[in-house]
Amino acid sequence: MISQLNSPSLYLICGLIIAFVAVVCVIFMVRAYRAGLMIGMDRAKLNRALTSSVTFSVLPSIGILLGVIALSGSLGTPWPWLRLSVIGALHYETQVAQAAAEQVGLSSLSAAAMTPRAFATIAFLMSVCIMWGMILSFFFNKAYLKKLSGNKTPDSKGKPGFGDSAMVAMFIGLVSAYIGSYIGGFVSSEGVLTFRGDLTPIIVAAVSAAVMAVFLYFSEKKHMVWLESFSIAGSMLVGMLAAILF
Repeated sequence: MISQLNSPSLYLICGLIIAFVAVVCVIFMVRAYRAGLMIGMDRAKLNRALTSSVTFSVLPSIGILLGVIALSGSLGTPWPWLRLSVIGALHYETQVAQAAAEQVGLSSLSAAAMTPRAFATIAFLMSVCIMWGMILSFFFNKAYLKKLSGNKTPDSKGKPGFGDSAMVAMFIGLVSAYIGSYIGGFVSSEGVLTFRGDLTPIIVAAVSAAVMAVFLYFSEKKHMVWLESFSIAGSMLVGMLAAILF
């Protein structure tokens, strides 16, 4: 089964899709840069934004590469490569693949137990469950952007608009959901607090937060603004290292 999942035909199909998306990204990047210069944006600021985007994309991709390697043992290389190159997320792909495998009767994601029916189900669910962001954006994003741009008025006196509040609220909700699932393993029984779960996510979250605090201290207090480009990627990598060491 693994030889079929690593067949040249699958490499060709997935490779063509990834190449198409990569070309589209390059076209949009070049057009956005030129458009910024045309409307009078500072070239230095554009270059700084470009550098920040590159570092934010390249450094976290190390973790994504590890995800491709981890999934390739049971799903072959082309499919995880496609999923994590185009629209997938590392935590999403692994969770959905594992859940789908359990529903088709596999105790775990393994090459020995993989069947064509199981792979088709896993691949289908991995695709269907994540496509709604694109579909909803296609129908509702224009109206949503109008609300974002129309929320700030000339007399708003610098108050944050709906877009700023929505992003902060979404980020806090996302972090709270994950942190809540991590600390949910603490159980109180007859006045005794015990932990029934995996401490690794809690440790990784704490280490990542501490590293981010260090980046913020140096970038804001010591005026080392250039560190902002590496703060998120650096926190992710150190958090991953903490998970491996623990």
